[in-house]
Amino acid sequence: MAGIVDAHAMFTGVNHLLEVDGKPPFFKLQLVGITNDISLYNGKFSVHADVLVKDVPKTDLIIIPAIGRDFKTTVEKNRDFVPWILKQYEKGAEVASLCSGVFMLAATGLLNGKECSSHWNDARLFRDMFPDVNLLDGRIVTEQSGLYSSGGATSYWNLMLHLIEKYTGREMAIMISKYYALEIDRKSQSPFSMFNAQKKHEDEPIKQAQEFIEQNITERISVEDLSLKFAIGKRHFERRFKKATNNTPIEYIQRVKIEAAKKKLETSDMNVNEVMYEVGYVNMKSFRSVFKKLTGLSPIDYRNKYNKEAAVNHS
Repeated sequence: MAGIVDAHAMFTGVNHLLEVDGKPPFFKLQLVGITNDISLYNGKFSVHADVLVKDVPKTDLIIIPAIGRDFKTTVEKNRDFVPWILKQYEKGAEVASLCSGVFMLAATGLLNGKECSSHWNDARLFRDMFPDVNLLDGRIVTEQSGLYSSGGATSYWNLMLHLIEKYTGREMAIMISKYYALEIDRKSQSPFSMFNAQKKHEDEPIKQAQEFIEQNITERISVEDLSLKFAIGKRHFERRFKKATNNTPIEYIQRVKIEAAKKKLETSDMNVNEVMYEVGYVNMKSFRSVFKKLTGLSPIDYRNKYNKEAAVNHS
């Protein structure tokens, strides 16, 4: 219930601030349901849908709220949402889940082979129900291929701030964070902070290897280079790295570089070629392939979508 109300309030707040500034509202908000009236908490509360799923042919963003504690039953009761979510995603919509709403997102199959986060207390059950999804312990916000998830409880506020920044820009996200007295960088805006949770391990040489990768994004680093630098046999190094971080060394290198590329595309006037070289890629085809795999967009589409100046010039 809180997730529904809070999300509606925050995105309505963005529209209000824009209108105060003499600008048109950015978001069109609708509560979408399978039925018009939904009873919650044994009838104590109810939600009235603005529109039914069958009447929404296309949308840009779907936000799945946190769901009741009986996750298996709740997922089954809401199975009719699944084909609609899949259809919208295929049409280009992004999908975000708040806290335990990730159970519903995972039920669509879209998260298979991808990363997500949720409440730490739900981790064991989630892994039992969705063994093909990589649940990251301790992560505040995850984003991959247009799919978003948040950690437990009030972490969803940070995901909503993240979405507001993505859609309307950093300035608006800062204004909203002040309005709601939130720490805007709790999910962290720096290029590599999303990897902080992957450093919560005791393998010090692997932690040093991670830091070396992050500090040398312009370099073409191989697994052989890392294993030699830290005096660990290549196969043993790969096993230890995967065990400690839940990523292979190559996956980690790619993610670090792409995170850096995303920030440069969002905030600088560099073109895609310049960004590619800045993060250590020399082959555009390879760069585009990895970028799209991790973000769901090509580098130029990402820049046009999230860089305000680029979007203006593009239009």
